Amino acid sequence: MIRRVIKESKIKALRALLEQSENIVITCHLNPDGDAIGSSLGLYHVLLSIGKKVSIVTPDLPPRSLMFLPGAKEIVAFTQYAEFGTQLFNEADLIFCLDFNAYSRVDRMSGVLSGAKAPKVLIDHHLDPEDFADNTISHPEMSSTCVLVFRTLCRLELFDQIDRKAAECIYTGMMTDTGNFTYNSNDPDLYVIVAELLRKGINKDRIYAQVCNTNTSKRLRLNGYSIYKKMQLFPEHQAALITLTRDELKEFDYDKGDTESLVNVPLSIPGISYSVFMRDDTKYIKVSSRSKGDFPVNRICEKYFNGGGHKNAAGGEFRGSLTEAVNVFLSILDENDKYLQKTTK
Repeated sequence: MIRRVIKESKIKALRALLEQSENIVITCHLNPDGDAIGSSLGLYHVLLSIGKKVSIVTPDLPPRSLMFLPGAKEIVAFTQYAEFGTQLFNEADLIFCLDFNAYSRVDRMSGVLSGAKAPKVLIDHHLDPEDFADNTISHPEMSSTCVLVFRTLCRLELFDQIDRKAAECIYTGMMTDTGNFTYNSNDPDLYVIVAELLRKGINKDRIYAQVCNTNTSKRLRLNGYSIYKKMQLFPEHQAALITLTRDELKEFDYDKGDTESLVNVPLSIPGISYSVFMRDDTKYIKVSSRSKGDFPVNRICEKYFNGGGHKNAAGGEFRGSLTEAVNVFLSILDENDKYLQKTTK
C-alpha cells in the first residue's frame, strides 16, 4: 500500500466533475517531455475505458522518442491544427491541465485555454501553481505528474481500469522525470507503484530502450561537439555550462529532442554540482539546468531565467541574446556559491 497524499476533498470534487462530464480534453505544457505526454496518455486511456470522449491537445508536437507510446498518434498538436484544437477546447465540458502550473507554459495556446468555459482540473508537481483551475491537485514533493495521476486514479477507484497501455505511459513519465530513477527517486512509494505497473504487463526494459536508445548519427555528432568544444567548467564554483548557437544547431541539422539529457553529462564529473545548458531557439534562449545533492537550480531559473522547476531539475526562457544569457550565468557564479556551502555541510 502507498500512503495517501491527496486530500479527500480534492478527490470528491474531481469525482463530481467526472460524473458530470462526457467530453474531456487533456492538455500539457509546451515542448512536452516524457512526464507531460506519459501522464496525458495514461489518463486518456483510463477515461476512454469508462466511456468518456477524450482528446489530447498539446501546444506543439511531442518528441519522436515518445511516439511509440500507445495513443500518441491521436494527439492534436496546436501548432499544426490550431482551428481543430480550439474547437475541442470550446466543446469540452472538462479540461485536465497536466504537468504545468501557469497559462504561460502553454505558449500561443494560452488564450484559447484560458477562454475555455469548461471546468479545469490541474494535476502537477511544480512549485507555486497559479490559481486558475477549479480543482488543483498540486504536490511538488512528488517526483512526477505521472505519479500523481496514478495516485489520483487509485483514489477514484479506477485502478482496475489502468491497463497495460495506460501503465506503459505512466511508467514512461516516472522514468524520464527521475533520469531512470537516478535523482529525486528515494520515495519508497515510487517502487511500489513501479511494481504495480509491472503487474499490469509493462516491459520496463523495452520502454527504456525505446525512449533512450534512439540516437541518430547527427545527434551523436552534435552532442559530441557540444561536450568537446562547447562545455565550460568552473571547478572553483562546481559549475558547468554548455551553449549552442543557432548556426551550430543548423550545422548539425538539429531536430527537437537532439539535445535531450545533454545538460546531465557534466554532472558525471566529480566535483561538479550543477550544470546549465543554453540553446539559442528562434524566439528565446532555452535554459535547462540540473544539479546534485541540495543545490537548488530551480531558484536560479526562477530568479534569472523566467522559469522554475524542481531542486535538481529546472528550466527557463531568457528573452535576449545568447551572449547576454551567458553573461548573466557568469555574473551569478559567486552568488551561487552560497548553495555549495549548504550542500557540503
